[in-house]
Formats: sequence, structure tokens, C-alpha cells
Amino acid sequence: MVDGYLFAYFAGESTPDGEQVRFAVSRGADPLRYDVLHDGRPVLVSTVGERGVRDPFLVRAPAGGRYWVIATDLRIHGSGDWAAAVRTGSRSLVVWESPDLLTWSTPRLVEVSPPTAGCTWAPEAVWDDEHDEFLVFWASTLYAADDPEHLGETHHRMLCATTRDFVTVQPARVWSDPGHSVIDSTLLRHDGWWYRFTKDERDPSSASRTAKFLTAERSRDLRSTAYEPVTDGIGRTTDLGPGVAHGEGPVVVPSPTGDRWYLLVDEFGGRGYVPFTSATLDAPVWAPVAEHHLPPGARHGSVLPLTAAEHDALRRTLGPPSA
Repeated sequence: MVDGYLFAYFAGESTPDGEQVRFAVSRGADPLRYDVLHDGRPVLVSTVGERGVRDPFLVRAPAGGRYWVIATDLRIHGSGDWAAAVRTGSRSLVVWESPDLLTWSTPRLVEVSPPTAGCTWAPEAVWDDEHDEFLVFWASTLYAADDPEHLGETHHRMLCATTRDFVTVQPARVWSDPGHSVIDSTLLRHDGWWYRFTKDERDPSSASRTAKFLTAERSRDLRSTAYEPVTDGIGRTTDLGPGVAHGEGPVVVPSPTGDRWYLLVDEFGGRGYVPFTSATLDAPVWAPVAEHHLPPGARHGSVLPLTAAEHDALRRTLGPPSA
């Protein structure tokens, strides 16, 4: 049973502190209604690497008692140079660690991508029971070894690596490469299947109807490089209602009772997060949800289910104290 949810997110690159980590906590156990914490100010601020962070992801240790935030080491505010970010961006994650979701370590950089990578974007992690370690995954462009300035043609792939402590990370490998750019994978396990939701990063002018929308796949084997297709074009307008103009940063949240799923889609450059819902993870169509109160201005983040004690402690310490 889930007693609440913590939403970690960043607020975009239009303000100097937009690319830092903010928190919001749910109103009771409602996964679609949140109050911002810390008066809407950043809770975690990067002082390492590019001194900006995007795409924060909350990680809980399998036995409890330890939490991490991992994030993209990237600052676009003040430069707007996406080309450089893709070609010669940071190859590291920014990592914070906490015993209670309230007291956080200073940030540290953890290099995960090889020298042939041009960037390391939108990291996430899941616990792998079979191997007793975390599988960490992220999006990177990869260049030829004889192209040190990263000038050649390339595309984003999903890479992965393993760790037990987010300090020492094993060498990365390609996890998903459909032959075109994909970014922003999120992953969860249900009924013996691993479900993976990913953004198709192809240009909208391509022939693909899924470009700039989400694709769902699944596999019995977490580390497989051949997940089977489930649904594509998630987020588009359907007979069930209007969709988003384009979407990224998927977040999948279970209902408190576990009988329904919510898929939050970041309509970048538009409304921010827009929720969709389904009774199953392999639904052919996800229905938009009209009534919600997601954190205003939230960009690509993550949602962590909470116990009642965790939920209450966050409200008491960072406010507001009541739903």
C-alpha cells in the first residue's frame, strides 16, 4: 500500500536556478495532486560539473534506509548550445545520497559513459534482484574512436551499466539501439515483465508517426537488448481524448491500490507534465486525465512512492504541513 508520493523535477532553462532539483509531495496518496516543497525553491543545487542538473531521478535502496538522486550534468541556461551538449557534453552523472530524503550529501560526479560518448542524459536506475545490483541506464550519442572532436553523424542510444553504491560503476554497454535516436527511457517491473517506456527522438518531419512521442516495450529479461514492442505513439490524440503536441520524460506511477497506472508525459515547450491513465501497462491506448494538480512548470523528473512516515516527515520539514 502506498501512502504518498515524492515528485523530483527541474524547472527548465529559462531562469538561473531552473536547472536544479525541486521537490513536491502528494496530497495524501493522490498520485495526480501535489504541493511544492521548500516554497518552490531548489532543494538540491549542483556545485560540480556544469553546475546545472536536469532529469533528476529518485532511487530507493532495496532494503530501505538509503536514497539517491541521480541527474544529468547539464546547464543550458545562458548558452542555449544544444549542439555542444550533444557532441561534447558531460559524460558523468550528478549524484546525491541521503539516509532519509531530508538530509542530503554534497553532490558528486560519477563518470559512466566512454570517451566516445558525446553526452549522458536522463539517467535512471532499477534494482536487479537476480544480480544483486542496480542497473543504471541513460541516453548517449556515440562517435567513432578516430573522431575525437565528435564531428561525425550519430544518434542517441540507450546505454546501461551496473553499480551497487553509485560510486563505482562498471563499464557501460549499449542497451537499446533501434537505428535512430531514442532518449528518456523509464523502466518498471510488473507481473514478471519489465516494461520500458522511451521517447522516439527522431525529427517530426521523418516518416515515423511515433517521432517525438513515446514507445512501450517489454521483456522478461531486464538486460535484454531485444525488448518486444507493446505500444507506440503514446501521447498522441486518440479517440479517448486530446494528447500532447510532443512528449518526453515519461514517469509511470502506480495508483495507491495498484489497480491502475498513470503515465506522466512532459510536453516540453508546452504545458509541462500531462497525465494519462490505463488499467494495464500493455494498453494499446492511454487515456488523458483532465483533472490533476501536478507541480507547475515541472520538467522531466521522477516520482517515488512513500510510506506514511516518509510523507509526513517531508511535509513537516519542507512544508506545506497539510494537504
